[in-house]
Amino acid sequence: MDNERLLKQIQFIVEIDKLKQVFRQNVVIGTARNENDAEHSWHLAVMAVLLSEYSAEKNMDVLKVVKMALIHDLVEIDAGDTFCYDEKGYEDKEEREQKAAQRLFSILPSDQAQEIWDLWREFEALNTPEARFAACLDRLQPLILNYNTNGHTWQKPGVTSEKVLKRTGLLEENAPELWKYAKEVIEDSIKKGYLKG
Repeated sequence: MDNERLLKQIQFIVEIDKLKQVFRQNVVIGTARNENDAEHSWHLAVMAVLLSEYSAEKNMDVLKVVKMALIHDLVEIDAGDTFCYDEKGYEDKEEREQKAAQRLFSILPSDQAQEIWDLWREFEALNTPEARFAACLDRLQPLILNYNTNGHTWQKPGVTSEKVLKRTGLLEENAPELWKYAKEVIEDSIKKGYLKG
């Protein structure tokens, strides 16, 4: 085949299939199986479509949020998933992810590589309403999974309600109704013994 652009796109599509093999700390509801990054990204994309009405920013580009949801964890193919409460893992997270982004995104044709880079950097920087809302969903989704799996990852050493509240605090300003829901879930989780108070 002589369509170099298409071949690069297909190569990238084949490469990102590896995201299905990157496992997170959360388990899939109703199972004991760890969620993979591809499932997490898909879940966020659906949440972006369904919950965008709860963004504090009413003129948000929902398609951009969906794109961020789908690409934000691609770097974990090389960098691995860093558990959000793993302080040690966060020490070199940025360096690992930058290196991974460089390798992965450069597979694409240059215009698409630039778009993915820009979206990924925007998500990481949290400087736009779209990035902040995508990040809100990235914090809400594990909360929903934990609540519906009897606090599976919240049982790990060092995880407390204070840390969960801090992690989800981004919702307060950017998605107040979702923040209200998150706080209710956290309070109920403490009552049910899913989460240390």
